[in-house]
Amino acid sequence: MIGGVTFLLGTPEVDGLSAVAHVLRAWQDDGAPERPHPGDLGWFWRFGAEATARAVRTWSRGGRVLAMGLLDGPDLVRLAIAPHVERDEELARRLAEDVTDPACGVLGEGEAYVEAPPGALVRDRLAERGWVPGEAWTPLRRDLADPVPAPGPRIEVTTPDRAWVRAAVQRASFDGSTFTEDRWRAMAAGAPYADARCLVAHDRQGRAVAAATVWSAGPGRPGLLEPMGVHRDHRGQGHGRAIVVAAAAALRELGSSSAVVRTPSANLAAVATYASAGFQRSPETRDLRRAP
Repeated sequence: MIGGVTFLLGTPEVDGLSAVAHVLRAWQDDGAPERPHPGDLGWFWRFGAEATARAVRTWSRGGRVLAMGLLDGPDLVRLAIAPHVERDEELARRLAEDVTDPACGVLGEGEAYVEAPPGALVRDRLAERGWVPGEAWTPLRRDLADPVPAPGPRIEVTTPDRAWVRAAVQRASFDGSTFTEDRWRAMAAGAPYADARCLVAHDRQGRAVAAATVWSAGPGRPGLLEPMGVHRDHRGQGHGRAIVVAAAAALRELGSSSAVVRTPSANLAAVATYASAGFQRSPETRDLRRAP
């Protein structure tokens, strides 16, 4: 408790999701380590507004949201924290307690993972509760102050009548993907997609070979590239670099100050693709893992 006011854990209603997205936008800053972005919320929206609301947790004090968690699966919560309270002792302890105790309704029992901003005090408090470093991730960033050269292949901006193409490339890029035209429409209906674009690259034969979605957080703030994929039948031909360059160009057109992305460090091909498209690596981060 700080100043006599307890942090309140809550789950928003569907009509409160826009406010959560607005808060996430305000927390984006080129001078801070990468944190969950309104685009992460927007990409989850493919499952529908109701499912997205159920997957969000907020921690508020005095009616102001100071931390947000996105349940990106049953055993993973991605935490975003207002920059000015990342080292707040009481908030750190409350977050650690709530994500550790299944009775609080964030994560269940057994093996689980927490993603938290580097340097946030909650990481220390989770370590005290037995959480250990988990998977390594590589954040990458491309500054967008200068124009981005146009890539070679034809780049199509997805429209509703072409959503089936975007969905097909996604499924051909990721094993087990369940992305469909209907899910694209659900995503596009979400508040964050007002500042987003889906891009599809075509080769010289006109085949759709790669795709990406970009999310702006508003002019002068970092924009997110999530997800990016190359059709499994057309890899190793430079299509990944082309769609990443196109994504950076699209974010610059949307007013973003930089383009950011985060990929597992073990995915060496993805890291190399982003680097070849002008993205600079930031220090590696790790999520936190609770053993079963």
